This record gives sequence, C-alpha cells and structure tokens, in this order.
Amino acid sequence: MDGLRGLREFGAALAGVRLVGLGESTHGTAEFFRLKHRLVRYLVTEHGFRTFAMEASASAAPAVDAYVRGRGEPGDGAAVLGGLGFWTWRTREVLDLLEWLRAYNRGRSPAEQVGFAGIDPQRCGVSVAHFGDRAGALAVLADAQPGSLPERRAELTEAARALAEGLFDPEDVRHARMLVRVADVVTRPRQELFGVRDGYMADAVDELLATTDAGVALWAHNGHVAVRDGVMGGLLRERHGSAYYALGLFFGEGAFRARRMWPGPWGPRLRRPSPVAVNRVGPPPPGSLEARLADRGEHLRDLRAAPEPWGGESLGSRSYGAYVSRGFYRRNVMPTVPGEEYDGLAYVPVSTPSTPL
Repeated sequence: MDGLRGLREFGAALAGVRLVGLGESTHGTAEFFRLKHRLVRYLVTEHGFRTFAMEASASAAPAVDAYVRGRGEPGDGAAVLGGLGFWTWRTREVLDLLEWLRAYNRGRSPAEQVGFAGIDPQRCGVSVAHFGDRAGALAVLADAQPGSLPERRAELTEAARALAEGLFDPEDVRHARMLVRVADVVTRPRQELFGVRDGYMADAVDELLATTDAGVALWAHNGHVAVRDGVMGGLLRERHGSAYYALGLFFGEGAFRARRMWPGPWGPRLRRPSPVAVNRVGPPPPGSLEARLADRGEHLRDLRAAPEPWGGESLGSRSYGAYVSRGFYRRNVMPTVPGEEYDGLAYVPVSTPSTPL
C-alpha cells in the first residue's frame, strides 16, 4: 500500500476528517477503480472508516450491504452489484472491492464491520416493488431517467407525498422517502437536474454521518466530490468544513468506457446512446491540470499541507461521465481551480477500460 507515492502524506492529512470524497474523471477507468480499492482498504484498516458509500442506487443498496456483511451465498456479489442498476459499476474492479469488504467483515461484530450505502436517488425499482400495487402511478419511477417526465410533475410528486403520509414501519418510511426524492428528480426540468440530484446525494451522506462516529469513504465522479457551488462536494464543505476531504482523480492518456451520444437537440434516433464503447484520448495538452500532474507518475498530492503554486489558476481538466459526445469528446475539458476545488489530487499516467462483468 505504501508503494503509492504520497499515501503517507495523504494519511497525515486525515486528522479530524470524517468524510473522504474519492473522485474520478471518468466512470470507466480500471486504474481509478483499483486505486480507489486501495484507498478504501487504507481508510478502513489504517483510519477506522466503517462506511463505504457510492454514487449508486440508494433504493437497491441494502442488498449490497447485506452481501458485504456476510449474508447471502458466496458468489452472489455480481448479482447484487447488478441490482444497483448502473452499468458503470458492473465491473470486475468494483466486484473485487465488494469481495474484499466481505472478507474483511467475516468474523467481526456488526459494529466493527464496514457497511455499504448508496446515495443516488436514481434506479428506485426496489422501492417501487416494496409497495407493490400501492405504488400506483409511481410504478413509472422504477426505470424513469432524471428529467424525463416534467409534464407529470404535479401528479407524481403529489402521489409520492400521499404515499409517504401516515407510515410508521421503518422500511416503509425509507422506501417512501426514496420515491419522494425520485419523483422530484425525474420530473425536474433538465437544467435543474444536476443541483437537485447533488442536493439529495449530500442529504444522504449527512444521514449516514448521523448514524456513525466512524469515517465514511465516498465514491463518486469528480464533478460531484469537488468543492463547487451547488454540487455535493460544495454542500458537504458548507456543512462539515474541513472534516470533508475532496480527492480528485485524473489520468494522462489512454482509454475508458462510456456510452456515446451525438451532441445537440437532435431527434430521438440521434439522441439514442450507443452501447458502452471504448473511447481513447491522447496525452494531455500543455498547461492542463493533467500536464501539471504528469511529472511524478502515479501518485497522490495533499494540497492542504503542500499547496501547489498553480493551485489558484484555472486549468483545463478532462471530465467524462457515463456518456460522452460522439466525435467531440476528445476536446472535452472543464475549467478547474484545483487548490479551491480539491484538498488532494491523485494521478495515473495511463487509463485502460474497466472490465465489464
């Protein structure tokens, strides 16, 4: 574990930290996933963290939590991982982390075990199924995409609130709360989606922190963990101050997995995403954040104790989610002020595609 340059400095920076955001500039880089596996292991074994939270379905996450705590049959990890509903996480690298958590938890008391939590108000099929026929019109939420049903906003948000009224069973309450959040997200105008979804994810993290005195390791995209106004990382910094540590992950060149879409207001045929594809990019352009990080190979930099002279500059950096713009993604950069948006930076020289299950 100490073979990663900068890890000890990173560990020293965690005094007083209860929440570490582990970012990634793509959702399809094997090296990011393996690095985050190493960091989660480090946070658990060296710093006593006891919750692993992920940008994944809060509705379906209890099945994963049960698996890593030793319930269910060995080998069921791929099935519960698939139940989260995100192709991005159905990979060998993420499964390896779940299997490590299950092995770590074996023989430990519940208080000593590491739990799993989802924080994303998407993919709520488990919550819809929990209510069965009582879900009524809310059944459409099981597979609805964020921002896909704005014309049904009044109907669905009211139905979700009505379902949540008068419930006492904790599982009923949990699933109803989930449907209220999902109804809001899928019926919002698209221009409001990012902030609304991030607000709910920040609320979910707060709910986790309220249940434990131990640390929480949080896996999400750089765009969510960064300390920016209106996104999850910014909200967590406002609420928890320096107890939140944002670590951004970046890469030099190589390939990653993502679906491709044509950019622009085209018709349904052209808006339809491709199957998950391997996308390739060359070396980082001069002056970019990745170019500044390329001098040390794979490493971590703690910016709290050792700020970089360029930390206050606005630098271009790569950012790819589950989708990329077909034909244009190689030029996709976003302005980043690293010293303001991150407490630490991690860099891998070469990205290779994550391994689908």
